[in-house]
Amino acid sequence: MINNDIVPGFDTAKDESLVIKLQKVPNVNSCLILILEGYINTGNTGFFQQRIQKAIETGYTRLIFNCNSLNYVSSTGIGCFSAFLKALKPIGGDLILLEIQPKVYEVFQLLGFSQLFNIMKSLDDSIDFFRGSTAKPNTIEFPRIFSCSICSKKLKVLQPGRFRCPECKTILNIDNTGLVS
Repeated sequence: MINNDIVPGFDTAKDESLVIKLQKVPNVNSCLILILEGYINTGNTGFFQQRIQKAIETGYTRLIFNCNSLNYVSSTGIGCFSAFLKALKPIGGDLILLEIQPKVYEVFQLLGFSQLFNIMKSLDDSIDFFRGSTAKPNTIEFPRIFSCSICSKKLKVLQPGRFRCPECKTILNIDNTGLVS
């Protein structure tokens, strides 16, 4: 199925730096997977916003952005995701960022947006979330033991946040899903 069959007029514009492929989610009303390939920066955010707005106007209010092939997101790109979330919430919608790359996730985290979005590691968890699961599947309980990604020293972490490894002095960010960066 091509994009225009899912969202009429979706492919009327193209951008070489960002390719968006659409997939419907069977048995979940108004749910759409958007596979992002390339990067999002100031130069292509207009294109990105227009394409996603078309999907929302078509009636898709539950959006799963597969970020596995998204190599970079600038702060203006993160602003786009925030705008989508702001548009979706009042109409009962939501969005999920799926399989986000560590270097892209770091940008979200450094700018303080990692707690604002539903960030998930599996498509099944994402679909379950929109089917009505109330718990955030990737949230873990603290305190928890982590290993430093540089020197492998075991660290007891009481809550998500930034920590300095006492052994190698590396600064580690640990979010509520247990992702260490």
